[in-house]
Amino acid sequence: MPLNKSTGNMYDFITHTWNTVKGECPHGCSYCYMKRWGKQPPLHFDEKEMKTDLGTGNFIFVGSSCDMFAENVPNDWILTTFDLIDDNENYNRIYGFKPNKYFFQTKNPEKFIKSLNLFDIICAGCIRNFVFCTTLETNRFYKDIMQSAPPIFDRWCFTSIMPFEKHITIEPIMDFDLLEFVRIIRKCNPVQVNIGADSNPKCNKLPEPPKEKILELIAELEKFTTVVQKKNLRRLLK
Repeated sequence: MPLNKSTGNMYDFITHTWNTVKGECPHGCSYCYMKRWGKQPPLHFDEKEMKTDLGTGNFIFVGSSCDMFAENVPNDWILTTFDLIDDNENYNRIYGFKPNKYFFQTKNPEKFIKSLNLFDIICAGCIRNFVFCTTLETNRFYKDIMQSAPPIFDRWCFTSIMPFEKHITIEPIMDFDLLEFVRIIRKCNPVQVNIGADSNPKCNKLPEPPKEKILELIAELEKFTTVVQKKNLRRLLK
């Protein structure tokens, strides 16, 4: 079973996506892009995805359609996914093939860390191929919008101790407090910060910051990390 090729709508650097956990995301964020395809089926593990050939030399976004580290996702689903990754990278290493990189994005980094400890992946060879990302739309917590997602404080605290190459994604960007937002992102020590805007503003009506404030944020972040402006940010920078 082949991997799904990435369309580039999420990240230009991702080559493929792979989703073993599918269905309605437990976080229930009001702006979730999956809602444009209507009501999602109940959360489930897709056994067919375990027949996927992960290949070599790919940059794979694992769990692009649903946060597979949401609190009520069973550990077995996550560990089974890790197992296939580990098997694939052992094969690549033994036969001298170029390794894959695996991109994990979650709003629940605490669950991600716990899952790694359960799998004892710290001792596994594939850890060097992991790239971790958390979403920080703002430094504020808009409960009506973020619903059941973990608080911003929890996200950045656990991301700051993550032993991987790290990204922060600010998408969809919402109004923020500049000094505090820069402070918590710096604490996370990301190699890259990706900034994007809401792709469905007429429907979601999020509290978005003005152009000048976004430009000030970018300038501050560029003092210590790489900033990538996603295409959908252009709407707010006109």
